[in-house]
Amino acid sequence: MNTQDVEFLNEYNRWANARMLDAASKLGSEQFTANLKSSHQSVRDTLAHILAAEWIWLERWLGTSPKALLDPADFPTVDSLKTRWSDVEANYQAFIGTLSDESLEKVITYTNTRGEVWKYPLAEMIQHVMNHSTYHRGQVTTMLRQLGAEVTPLDLLVFMDVK
Repeated sequence: MNTQDVEFLNEYNRWANARMLDAASKLGSEQFTANLKSSHQSVRDTLAHILAAEWIWLERWLGTSPKALLDPADFPTVDSLKTRWSDVEANYQAFIGTLSDESLEKVITYTNTRGEVWKYPLAEMIQHVMNHSTYHRGQVTTMLRQLGAEVTPLDLLVFMDVK
């Protein structure tokens, strides 16, 4: 993986997140927080989890290891998620702008939220984050369908066609 790949994956991730947030913004507040018995209960909780994971990984790459993820309760509305996500995405853009192909090979050590120490090359961590977000957006898609909401395609090839 090289910096061009990272930029492409990040661009896709931002596009897919924006589309998912737009779809979720059409839900009523009760639908947004309804317990749909998924791994992160509601649309809100799952979107907050995606945001929290993107945030915590960036913090790790920047040299800090937060002890907890963001709390879904801090995001009562889609707009509150969008606001925080905008900040995280801006920080991602700034970070990605500093990368070189060589820096992607650097092994980064971090402590997870359970106090365990791990280390991986940066490129592998970035791939993990992008894959993680895609996985959970798939869960949100299912939840939105259960709620009768319209869902737009998030396929990588669709992104490539509209890009």
